Amino acid sequence: MYFVKGGNSKWMATLVQLAGFPILIPYYFIIKLKNPTAYDTCTKPPSVLTLTAIYVSLGLLMAADCFMYSIGLQYLPVSTYTLICASQLAFNSVFSFFLNSQKFTPFIINSLVLLTISSVLLVFNNESANPTRFSKAKYAIGFICTVAASAGSGLMLSLTQLCFRKVLKRQTFKVVMDMVIYQGIVATGVTMIGFFAGGEWKSITREMDEYQMGKVSYVMNLSWTAIIWQVFAIGSVGLIFEVSSLFSNAISVLGLPIIPVVAVFLFHDKMDGIKAISMLLAVWGFLSYVYQHYLDDRKSKAENRNAIEVSKASNTGTSREE
Repeated sequence: MYFVKGGNSKWMATLVQLAGFPILIPYYFIIKLKNPTAYDTCTKPPSVLTLTAIYVSLGLLMAADCFMYSIGLQYLPVSTYTLICASQLAFNSVFSFFLNSQKFTPFIINSLVLLTISSVLLVFNNESANPTRFSKAKYAIGFICTVAASAGSGLMLSLTQLCFRKVLKRQTFKVVMDMVIYQGIVATGVTMIGFFAGGEWKSITREMDEYQMGKVSYVMNLSWTAIIWQVFAIGSVGLIFEVSSLFSNAISVLGLPIIPVVAVFLFHDKMDGIKAISMLLAVWGFLSYVYQHYLDDRKSKAENRNAIEVSKASNTGTSREE
């Protein structure tokens, strides 16, 4: 809506994805007051230098990722953009295989293939899916940037899981809050440098005045976008902490097929045959992954039951001997 109604600043669109982290700081201290042991750790914490390297590296990657997503949002219809974003699950799976020892099963491979084909189909949808005021060259730039951002997002999620499991190793929610807030500080700082160095700050007043829905809507649009992004960040990083980056990504992808349908009514995007097929493939790919997670969950529960039964049998045998 920001771009459709008159917004033009890529850096501003990037900034609102990152700069909302201060709203989390009060909750950060509420956790400490309600549960003081949340700050206790069972293992020796990493050094300050190690933590700084992690937060700075992931923060820089996040800033670059959000900037490329902003370019995609500006140059592509929201429905096309959303369907391309579904490919991040495929990228995440590949990175998880190398970084997090993710096992590939037929259902996961099927999911990767379907999501990849879903995105590739949109390459052939250039003319019909480009009702914007931008040229084919900028459409191509938007397409490439969105694919690159999806790859970067998949890498960042896998690296976050690697940091949780191999470096941080602490089982408290404080770790999640630290990751979100410190990443946000670094990414926001880098984006602010780009925002002022690129000179886009000079046109913000005029952009607000010319915004089609008015100044109040302009501020509300950016403010609520920033807040919602932080809610998403907590959920996404929290799921990586509790389960895995691949599961977190799959949950994120769950909402993507809904957006192209909504975009038809809100932004008058076209829902032609190729885009509809692409959406169905994206849904199929997601369901394939969900089914694999269901099978893994059943297997895990069965193994736990067997372990409990073996333990009970062992204890019973020991009692009889006594």
